[in-house]
Amino acid sequence: MKIEELDRKILKVLNRDARMSFRLIAKELRISPTTLYNKVKKLESSGVLKGYIPLIDKESVGYDLMAIISLRVRQEKDIEVQKVIAKLPQVGAVYEVTGDWDLILVCYFKGRDDLANFLKKELPLSGIERAMTHLVLNVVKEEKRIPV
Repeated sequence: MKIEELDRKILKVLNRDARMSFRLIAKELRISPTTLYNKVKKLESSGVLKGYIPLIDKESVGYDLMAIISLRVRQEKDIEVQKVIAKLPQVGAVYEVTGDWDLILVCYFKGRDDLANFLKKELPLSGIERAMTHLVLNVVKEEKRIPV
């Protein structure tokens, strides 16, 4: 789908506040609510707009520890390992990357015991050759919104 200027404006407003009513968004963009509704439905059906999620403070819901885990995976097991890891609830993101490592995981844990259990019981999968864990001391920037 080709993104038009109006689509970008709609995405910018939704990025700022996805809970804003269509009536208010339409008023701000000086278009009819029907036009807005149709544009948003088209953005959703084409996969440009994938959903609406709340940004939750991890520590407020008990996830006090964040770790970045680098994995080296045997090539013949790559897809299999990715599928298994992507299903683990502690794993917030899985990135396939270039360089010395094959996968980078962003993981969230309720404490050191939770992390230790993950590393000892859930992460040892057939196909993982090496893992390196980095504990996040401070999040300087973590922006979930994509600039449009």
